[in-house]
Amino acid sequence: MLLYIHIPFCDSKCSYCAFNSYVDKFHLKQEYMDALCKQLKYELKRFNTKPKSIETVFIGGGTPSTISPKLYKPMFDILSPYLDSNIEITSEANPNSATKEWLKGMKDLGVNRISFGVQSFNNEKLKLLNRAHNSAQAIESIENASEIGFKNISLDIIYATLGDTKELLSNDIKIAFSLPINHLSAYALIIEEGTAFESKPQMSREQLEITKWLFETIESNSFKQYEISNFGSYKSTHNLGYWQYKDYIGIGSGAVGKLDLARFYPNVNIEQYIKNPLDIRVENLDEEDKKMEKIFLGFRSCVGVRKNMFTKDELSRLDILLEENKLYLKDDTFYNYDYLLADEIALFIST
Repeated sequence: MLLYIHIPFCDSKCSYCAFNSYVDKFHLKQEYMDALCKQLKYELKRFNTKPKSIETVFIGGGTPSTISPKLYKPMFDILSPYLDSNIEITSEANPNSATKEWLKGMKDLGVNRISFGVQSFNNEKLKLLNRAHNSAQAIESIENASEIGFKNISLDIIYATLGDTKELLSNDIKIAFSLPINHLSAYALIIEEGTAFESKPQMSREQLEITKWLFETIESNSFKQYEISNFGSYKSTHNLGYWQYKDYIGIGSGAVGKLDLARFYPNVNIEQYIKNPLDIRVENLDEEDKKMEKIFLGFRSCVGVRKNMFTKDELSRLDILLEENKLYLKDDTFYNYDYLLADEIALFIST
């Protein structure tokens, strides 16, 4: 069982961000965290959660580092009996708000992995993306996390942005690997509805040649790609859990939970969520939905897809992909050589 906790507060709204996050609702922090605890207790019962059965916790956002560790403590007190002894507990953080004090406070609560939203070490690019930090703050925050004792540290970078060059991205990678990290996520800039970049589609400029070069450059630093956007000498247990189609509890306004064929969506309106955190919309999937999701997730990651999932007709298409060296078969599981082709492969099999 996985647990995701959504924190919707942000110091600034990034130009590309389509997540449920706000810069003008800080006065609701205490009430929101209280509501999280109410929903958490409810979901632990709904999911029939057993002691020590939660394998991972991921605190995302938004910006979790805008919330003081003392406001997280009641939630961790509730969770304590359910946490596996070898649990991975990750919190996202932004360099401008992840102070030494905040990092130490979260470590004291049991957080053992930090994922920094760096995006770039180029100050002009950071301004373009409307990030609230600069390059020096990013470097300092990662070094602080290491000094405090975090062994598992990740950072995000964004590519396919207008103005990106091999030189700029190469410098980002060079600086990243000079820091004490063991995981890196690389995301292509995608223009989403409702974002500041929606009216500026030219801001996204992906070039497949540069994307492949970027991935090869990251891997040349001994960070193996284990999903289309994720690389590391350490693989995130939480990330892998999603791709393995494990069930997960989703807590907070804008979170999503999954239990077998049911999906749960808490209210995305913060005020309404605080008023009633148990107002949760349910979506029921069928077995065909589940199969397609497992195929898409499996081919975009190191998880792969079991052979016994496919029909006779689908296996004939898979044979074609094997002959063309697009996939390989090992221990009755199909694996993808090139994660960038994941969606095309899944569509080819299913049509």
